[in-house]
Amino acid sequence: MEKATISDVVARQKVFFASGVTKDLDFRLQQLRKLHQVISDNERRILDALHTDLRKPTLEAYASEISLVFSEITYCVKKLRSWARPRMTLTALPLLPSRSFITYEPFGVALILSPWNYPFQLAIAPLIGAMAAGNCAIIKPSEISPATSSVMAEIFEENFDPRYISVITGGPEVAQALLEEQFDTIFFTGSTRIGRVVMEAASRHLTPVTLELGGKSPCIVDSDVNMVYAARRIAWAKFFNAGQTCVAPDYLLVDEKIMEEFLDILKRQVLKFFGTDPTKSPDYARIISEGHFSRLSAYLDQGDLVVGGQTDRAQRYIAPTIMRNAPQDAPVMHEEIFGPILPVLSYSGFSEAIRFVNSRPKPLSLYLFSRDLERQQQVIRETSSGGICFNDAMVHVASHFLPFGGVGESGMGSYHGRASFDAFSHTKSVVKNTLAFDIPLRYVPYRFKLQLVKWFF
Repeated sequence: MEKATISDVVARQKVFFASGVTKDLDFRLQQLRKLHQVISDNERRILDALHTDLRKPTLEAYASEISLVFSEITYCVKKLRSWARPRMTLTALPLLPSRSFITYEPFGVALILSPWNYPFQLAIAPLIGAMAAGNCAIIKPSEISPATSSVMAEIFEENFDPRYISVITGGPEVAQALLEEQFDTIFFTGSTRIGRVVMEAASRHLTPVTLELGGKSPCIVDSDVNMVYAARRIAWAKFFNAGQTCVAPDYLLVDEKIMEEFLDILKRQVLKFFGTDPTKSPDYARIISEGHFSRLSAYLDQGDLVVGGQTDRAQRYIAPTIMRNAPQDAPVMHEEIFGPILPVLSYSGFSEAIRFVNSRPKPLSLYLFSRDLERQQQVIRETSSGGICFNDAMVHVASHFLPFGGVGESGMGSYHGRASFDAFSHTKSVVKNTLAFDIPLRYVPYRFKLQLVKWFF
C-alpha cells in the first residue's frame, strides 16, 4: 500500500472517531458480538490459513488462536458496562466539599502491529481491547505469515467499515510508513529489537505504547518434584507450535541431584508425544520461514543432543530437540530461541539458580517446578519477570482474569480481560465542586492562614 493511501486510511479513521460513534457503549457491544460471529462464520478459513503458514495442528490452532479470542470477547461483553462506568473515589480533605471520580475515554485511533507466531490471536486479542474502549483501529499483521494476514484482511474488509477497523498488509516498508503517521496509541507484539524501533518512532509524536516482547523465559526444576508430571508439562509447553511461543520455556535449570533421571524422563516424554519420527506426527507444527529455519539450525551444534536434532529444510522441519552442556557464552544461551530447541543446565543449590536467572535480562515468564512453598516465595521475592507459573508452564496466558505483559526488555504494559480495556483507555480524573457555598481559606490576603494550612495538612 502506498504511503498516501495509508495516510488516507488514518485520516478517515480520525474523522470517524471524531464523530463519536465508537464511544457509544451499545455500538461497542454490538461490534464485539459481531466480531464473535464473524470469526465463527470464518473459522475454517482461519484454521486453513494457520495450517498453510505454520502447519498448525487443528487442535493447537483452535485452542490458541480461536477459543482464546472467543473467551476474551465473551468476558469483555459481559463486563464492559461495569468497566466503562465512571468510578467514584474518595476526595482528599482539602478538596471538600468536592466529589471525585474517574472516567475512561478511548485514545482515538490505535495501531496494532501483530506477529507471525500466533498471527490471528495476537492481532485480534488487542483489537478486542481497542474496540471495548471505543477506539478505531488499524491492524498491520506480519508479512511472514501471509496466508493468515490475507484472510484477516479479507474478513475485515467484508464485514467492518474500514473507517472503524482496517487491516493493512505488506512488508517492513508498510510498517515503517504506518509508524510515520500520528496515532493515538500503538500496541506492538514482537521482538525486543523491533520493539525499540516502534518505541523510537512513537516518541516522535509522544504516542503511548504497549510493548509485548519476549526474552529467554527460564524454567527451574527442583529435586522434590513429580518428575513425570513436570517433564510432561514442560515438553508440552516447549514444543507447542514447534516452540514458536514468546512464553515457551527457553532453557531449563535442573537440580543436579535429579539431572540424569529427569533428562531421561523428559526424553521419553518427547518420544511419547511425537514418536521416533516427528515428521509423521499430525500434532507437530513447522518453522515459519526459511530465515528462521536457518537461524534455529545454527543452534543445533552448540550443545550435546539428548534427543532430536534432525532437520528437513524442504519442510522447514526441526525435530523437538533437547540439548545439554551448551556453553554459557553460546548464542543458544543468550538469544531468544523461539523454536523447538531446549537447552538443559544443572545447578547445585537453589540460590545458584536464582542468581543465574537474575544475571540475565528480565524474562516475559518464569517457571518453577517445586513443592517447596518457601522456594516459591523466594522466586516471587527475588526475581523479576512478566509473570510466574509454579508447577506448570505457559498456561497463565490463557486467563482473562490475569493481566499479561512483560517488564524491562520483555515489554511494558499489559492486556487480557480488564487490562485490555485499560490499555486502550485514557484514565481521566474529575473533581466536581459545588456552587452552593464557598470556603474562603485559600484566597488572599493570606495573613494568619499559614498555621491553619499547616494544621489542615
